[in-house]
Amino acid sequence: MGKRPDPRQRSEQYAWFITAPMAAFAVVCTLAFWISDPDWYKTWAVGVLIFVLYSVASLAAFSIVIRRSAFSILVTEMPLVLGLFYLSPVLMVLVIVGGHLLTLLRGSFTPVKIWFNLARAAASVCAALLVIEKFRPLVATSPATWVVLFVAAMVMLLVQLASLAGVMILVQGLQGGQNVIRASLSGLVIPAINVVVGLFFLIALDATPWSVILLAVLVIALFFLLRSFAGFFRQHQTLADVYEITQAIRNESSDSTLPDALLGRVRTLMSTEFATLWLAPQERHPEVLLTAQVDNDGLMDLSPVPAVVRERALRDETRIAVGSQFPETSDLRESLRSARVNDAIVVPLRSGRAVIGTLEVSNHVGEGRTFRESDVQVLETIAAHVSVAVENLRLVDRLRYDAYHDRLTALPNRRRMLDALAEAVTVRVEDEVVAVLLFDVDGQRNVNESMGHAAGDKLLAEVAERLRGIAGSGALVGRVGGDEFMVTLRTEGIEATIELATQMRERLRGPMAVGSLTLDVDAAVGVSVYPDHGSDPETLLQRAELAANAAKVLPYGVQPFHPALESRAVRRLGIAADLRCAIDNDQLEVYFQPKVTLADRHVLGVECLARWVHPTHGEVAPEDFVAVAEHTGQLGRLTEVVLTAGLRHCRAWADADRPLSIAVNLSARTLLDSRFPDLVQELLEEHRAEPGQVTFEISEPGMLHDIERVLPTLYRLRDLGVRLSVDDFGTGASSLAYLRQWPVHEVKIDDTFVQGMATDSGDLAIVRAVIGLSREFGLTVVAEGVESELTLELLEEMGCEIGQGYLFSRPLPFERLEAWLSARTEPESTPTGEVRRLRAVI
Repeated sequence: MGKRPDPRQRSEQYAWFITAPMAAFAVVCTLAFWISDPDWYKTWAVGVLIFVLYSVASLAAFSIVIRRSAFSILVTEMPLVLGLFYLSPVLMVLVIVGGHLLTLLRGSFTPVKIWFNLARAAASVCAALLVIEKFRPLVATSPATWVVLFVAAMVMLLVQLASLAGVMILVQGLQGGQNVIRASLSGLVIPAINVVVGLFFLIALDATPWSVILLAVLVIALFFLLRSFAGFFRQHQTLADVYEITQAIRNESSDSTLPDALLGRVRTLMSTEFATLWLAPQERHPEVLLTAQVDNDGLMDLSPVPAVVRERALRDETRIAVGSQFPETSDLRESLRSARVNDAIVVPLRSGRAVIGTLEVSNHVGEGRTFRESDVQVLETIAAHVSVAVENLRLVDRLRYDAYHDRLTALPNRRRMLDALAEAVTVRVEDEVVAVLLFDVDGQRNVNESMGHAAGDKLLAEVAERLRGIAGSGALVGRVGGDEFMVTLRTEGIEATIELATQMRERLRGPMAVGSLTLDVDAAVGVSVYPDHGSDPETLLQRAELAANAAKVLPYGVQPFHPALESRAVRRLGIAADLRCAIDNDQLEVYFQPKVTLADRHVLGVECLARWVHPTHGEVAPEDFVAVAEHTGQLGRLTEVVLTAGLRHCRAWADADRPLSIAVNLSARTLLDSRFPDLVQELLEEHRAEPGQVTFEISEPGMLHDIERVLPTLYRLRDLGVRLSVDDFGTGASSLAYLRQWPVHEVKIDDTFVQGMATDSGDLAIVRAVIGLSREFGLTVVAEGVESELTLELLEEMGCEIGQGYLFSRPLPFERLEAWLSARTEPESTPTGEVRRLRAVI
């Protein structure tokens, strides 16, 4: 907002169109009066007395405010009536012009304004004298004289009013002149009363000159009475205006609307040309500098008060008043004069002990008026209310912001994202969908547990910053959970959304600096779109979360929602309570899948696998109830059930002189339990099983996520004599060099590579590399997923030692395993004892 032309300059420019004719009229009339009465100076003594009375009456002006109307109280009409009766015309003109000049010189008025007021006074008194000259000689006790003097006084007032209205018409147009006349007509009542009182004085003086004593006492008493009355009304109106300002401030809802409600009212209350509000920048709140100016409907983005005055107030943390009534700040008056400012008050706004801004007023308007100490006190009162209002508004804004934003990352939170998504789905655009991408950051929990929550928070902040940078301007990014981030945007369809999610995931992945460490960050991305996957925000987000959970086990890490995911999740939730009962009541069954040496087809052991047939849902997928057990804290008991069953049968096979080893899957969460090695030792002793006959298989991805924390447990298990195997090798992000650091005895190649090696050269190369390097490290290699003769032959050629898969046998319950061993194997003596040899592979 630019600054409009200064109204003062415009009024000074056009005032001469009124001043010059009035001055010419006054000069002509005065010369005519002089010619008609050359001895006008003979009544100079009375003239001096009238001049004193008129000057005192002019300087003793005050005003009162009743309801919304302001009334200026001047008693100049009383000496005016006496002067019109007793003085010659020329002397009367000199008295009036001299009295006005004395009043103007006491105030801070420009030369143009001084000339205008002197011309107006001279012209108005000349007009009044012209009325009287037709009716001389005057008799004090004559009613005709009273009427003539009353009319002459009113003519004088009307000429002054007309001249002021003329200037306003030139400056502001016809409407401005009409406003001046309308506002001034109601004020003619007081001058009329003063004229009547002046006529009473005239009659009393005509009766006896000694009445001047009584009249003087009456005038002084009346003056102090009216002054006290005016002061009372002024204080009452000030309190009412301050109350109105506080109410207006209270009704505002933000920093941006506060100046509009405040500044105009402050400028009117303080009777100033300018009122300014300055608020220092704070956190998310920018700097505010706005000024209300008289005759300007808008607000200016600048302040007429020099910056040095505000800087003094901020430095001293106290109010600064500059003007003729404040000698302690006289050193600042030159700065104000250079900025064309007469006087100013600057009051700091406080929030506790901190200064958050200033409230400023400048250029007190009014006849001969300047700021006084009472004005400073009023502005300080207003400033106190403004300070509280600003503090409350910013507190409410902060609470509102916190309610919809994540404090750590400053991103929109779950509530804000759902609201934004609700708005987005209300607008349907042809050939576009509203996409929800849920990024589940991998490894943040490990950082919290190993490096502390401060490092975990820094990781999340880095992820938020990176995700915000790659999302694009049309996307909204938010944090909707501990390590879950949501991105919502419009795309062309589900295929475009999946492609975008894949690109964003690849850009998000990679090393991130957390303190002195650099960590590799990965994420699983779940995708849902409106309207294909839901019509409301909660459903879309829930289904994106389901898809993200499913994406964690995928090598490419991106999964769109599918109805099967939801039914599976609902099913998992329904079986959570039943799983506990199944474990307590031995309703779980342990199946066994044989492991065969590839060189001589010996069955050396079995892998123990839990199976559950739900009485209502039927057979439950192992990954479903294992996931439920892990999330409900029952995984330890499930592992114990499987291990106990395996050890019991291991002991039985050993007692029957056909020993078979057992393999049991362990979760990384189980390895985090420091009591697990003690449990293993107790079960080994209870079943009198050889530790070397037990192998624990730990998934490579699970081991990688918590490697530093699971290593102590792995070493304790190794020290017990049990064997350790890296399961699902190749699906994680580890290097083969990790095999040298882990205390393991065996590597189990994931079935996805084994099943594809016969047709995919990449899978074949991976299997060959794993087998070759594992043998170099002295590790046993197990290939799971052996389902064809070709695969078996390739594994044998590469030197793989053990195979497991449907080519040999599916997982079998104990009774069927015994039947399979009887039907498909035959005993064979070896230096280490009798073993079961596979007869043939069909």
